[in-house]
Amino acid sequence: MADMQEPVFQIQRVYLKEASLEQPNSPAILLQNDQPTVDIQLGVEAVPVADGVYEAAVTATVHTRIGDKTVFLVEAKQAGIFEIRNIPEDQMGPVMGVVCPQIIFPYLRSNVADIVQRAGFPPVHLAEINFQSMYEQQQQQQAREVPVQ
Repeated sequence: MADMQEPVFQIQRVYLKEASLEQPNSPAILLQNDQPTVDIQLGVEAVPVADGVYEAAVTATVHTRIGDKTVFLVEAKQAGIFEIRNIPEDQMGPVMGVVCPQIIFPYLRSNVADIVQRAGFPPVHLAEINFQSMYEQQQQQQAREVPVQ
């Protein structure tokens, strides 16, 4: 038991990795009174960057339209660098797919609302996400896509 090391999980940094805003139909579309539709897509990814150090990122794409014309399109990727050591391999998936995104998401949520508001629109507040459920769905989908040999 003397060779067992304590698990380590530390946030090294949380940062806005990418952000873009497009308003291709401004200013004409801003004069329309129709109610826009909003489509929000989220993605989660994680990659090792050094021994025991990982980058996890959550990406949001918010596309707002009136009819077939874009009002605005915001894409933002919030990332974090995490030191993760001495955690069993079977627990790394949930740590990277659930724990890290839960830490990063509030920052992404705030940045997206800020970008949209600074563009002159009411802020878009991303709903809270159940990353556990999202992770489980991704695992089930991957299991279905693996061909049986």
